[in-house]
Amino acid sequence: MAMQRNNSGVSGVRSRSSRTGSGAGRSATPRTPYKPNAPKKRKRKISKKQQAIYRRRRIVVGVVLALVLALIVFCIYSIGRGVGAINTLIHHDEVYAISREATPTPKSTSNVKKCSANDLTLELSSKSQSVAVGGTMEFTATIVHDGSNSCLVDGSDSGRVLTITSGSETIYKSDLCAPDSRWLLMAKGDKDAQQLKWNTDYNATLTECTDEAGWSKVNAGTYTAQIALKDAPKVKSDPVTFTVE
Repeated sequence: MAMQRNNSGVSGVRSRSSRTGSGAGRSATPRTPYKPNAPKKRKRKISKKQQAIYRRRRIVVGVVLALVLALIVFCIYSIGRGVGAINTLIHHDEVYAISREATPTPKSTSNVKKCSANDLTLELSSKSQSVAVGGTMEFTATIVHDGSNSCLVDGSDSGRVLTITSGSETIYKSDLCAPDSRWLLMAKGDKDAQQLKWNTDYNATLTECTDEAGWSKVNAGTYTAQIALKDAPKVKSDPVTFTVE
């Protein structure tokens, strides 16, 4: 009976010893310290209303920039045009004189002869019998071929010249600032009618073309108009008398 109690005591010691060892084994494992998760950054959300506002602002800024750019371009263009116009106005007479000198006199390359008094008749009529001082007198100049052979005639204002006189004084001639030649090949029965204008100004004393705006105006009085061929002065119209009032 005594032996049984001793065995129980030994087993009890072993049991406690095993539990103690098991507990010691568990306590030897290190524990990881607890760390809380770092807070995440939230993205800023833009509402559809705000997006629409931003779009409208960008559109407005773009339109304003485009208008400013267009205004700058227009100002530069206007300044350039203005400078060019002023330069042309200042040098108008020089440019016009150079252009007239640079225009060569056309040469006849055919065997057709120029018209003479035997081939042509000139006719002149006026739209009215009077004109105001500073006004414009209108005429119709007609070249009529009544000869038998074809011929060439210059039908421009420099070849068929309008002359205005007052008594024995020459007032105006259309060939001072006339355009280039206008050669016409005319046969029997042909007619060429052109409208002419005289602005009641004076250019007879000028030796070269200048700006007509600087010509002086004639005084009131009686004047006579007549056309004649520059290459054949004997070919002329009947005179037309009118008054400047």
